[in-house]
Amino acid sequence: MGEIRAADVVAGACDALVAGLDSPALRMLAACTRAEADYDVPDLLPPALDELGLTFHPVGSVAGQEAAARALAARTLAGELKPRELAFRIHQRFGHELPLVERLANLDDEYDILEYGDRTPAQVDAEVLAEALRLTQDPRVAPEPTDPLT
Repeated sequence: MGEIRAADVVAGACDALVAGLDSPALRMLAACTRAEADYDVPDLLPPALDELGLTFHPVGSVAGQEAAARALAARTLAGELKPRELAFRIHQRFGHELPLVERLANLDDEYDILEYGDRTPAQVDAEVLAEALRLTQDPRVAPEPTDPLT
């Protein structure tokens, strides 16, 4: 979803191999050079994820956008991003067009008008963190329907 460079995906594939995950496509992904990464990762990543039983969201899909937003929220809760940075990045990437994160886009707007109101940055930060927590706790995928006859 554009959050990390192709070379970082290759490094992640190498880390996965070292950690004990293995599949033919993962090995091919890990074998990419930095020069090849930008060209080869888009083709190699989907089969590698599939072989590992992980979901691949097509670029630009709503599911992919929501997964990217949830990943940014998790990074915020882990202390890697500040609340204001999360709100800014969500607003910059999705505007007010992705319903799941519209509240974060609105909170980014609130940061911009703090000097004209009676709220403090800490109050807006707390709301952003509450939204980040909500995003990470939302179900990511609707459960598969079960057939009562099987």
